[in-house]
Amino acid sequence: MHVRVRFFAIHRERVGNDLVPVELSEGATVADLVTRVIVQFPELAALASTARFAVNREYAPTTRILQEGDEIAFIPPVAGGENR
Repeated sequence: MHVRVRFFAIHRERVGNDLVPVELSEGATVADLVTRVIVQFPELAALASTARFAVNREYAPTTRILQEGDEIAFIPPVAGGENR
């Protein structure tokens, strides 16, 4: 099956693109996708443990089973605000 993977911020910088198509076996999970993406982009390995994931714009656990045409976002940790 074919899915699309979106990258933001530091993930996009490391990959060099904001959208990458990936082919997976039927029944693959978000965790399977992460493994596949790290093989393709080893520079993401150190960042994957702090990432969150969204499937079709909704946060999803790594156990979520993916479907043909899904869009999965790698969401980096977010920091911000101001100490007062």
